[in-house]
Amino acid sequence: MSNPLSTARDAFAAQFPERRIALNGRDWGYVEAGQGPALVLIPGTLGRGDIFWQQIAALSDRLHVIAVTYPETGGIEAWAGDLAALLDHLGLASASVLGSSLGGYLAQYFAATHPTRTDRLFAANTLHSVAGTADKMPYALDLDAAPIAELRAGFGQGLGQWAEAHPDQADLVELLMGEVGGRIPQAELRMRLKALKTAPELPDLALPQEQLFTIEADDDPLIPPEMRTAVRARVDPAAAYRFTWGGHFPYVVRPEAYTALLEQAMGLAVTGPGWGEDKERAL
Repeated sequence: MSNPLSTARDAFAAQFPERRIALNGRDWGYVEAGQGPALVLIPGTLGRGDIFWQQIAALSDRLHVIAVTYPETGGIEAWAGDLAALLDHLGLASASVLGSSLGGYLAQYFAATHPTRTDRLFAANTLHSVAGTADKMPYALDLDAAPIAELRAGFGQGLGQWAEAHPDQADLVELLMGEVGGRIPQAELRMRLKALKTAPELPDLALPQEQLFTIEADDDPLIPPEMRTAVRARVDPAAAYRFTWGGHFPYVVRPEAYTALLEQAMGLAVTGPGWGEDKERAL
């Protein structure tokens, strides 16, 4: 039986294949579509750039959307410089930057170290600090030597638990298992884990509040409530978007609402459900 999410993603990937580019000696992937104000999308550990296919398809008639895929080497500090190099390559002085999970940490670091190149920051389903991360699984493992089957099995166990608790999201779990199972190559997967394990603490943000946004979900199994509160406190956003459900991947399971918040924050005509105008916006 076909998976409608995987089928839709694969159709998008066939239309917009991932390009490869060397940035400061590292081999990145990226998907690019559309024209207009630039929006860079950075995935978490379990996604290539095209994990945002639904937002890219919905927004590329009004925005210049660039979604990236991590290289096999580097880390948070190096990757922030690589993103600046990507903007240079694309002829962009600045862009709005959205990162989810690992990508949210990178997006915050980029915005803090490259404020003049950041039009808006969206810190999504992410963390405010890496303190204590190295002591938690799977980060506590030797990420260079641990068998890749062991790392993948760990992800599979977590996804299996999510599937049991949320049988309505079986298609999402199957899609993510495909990413873990090999669509994200071994070296890239290891590097994503190492990047968070070895990440520096985040510098202070210097952007005006009206350029800052957070995104979270009440049922996110990876970002606990106290961490969501800490992210909001650290970022101090103009608008804090909160999904009442959506887990760690609301952009996949609630694409219309996710696109609508981006439309609102980017100053576009909103085509999806309304989020309201309060500082804290829930849907």
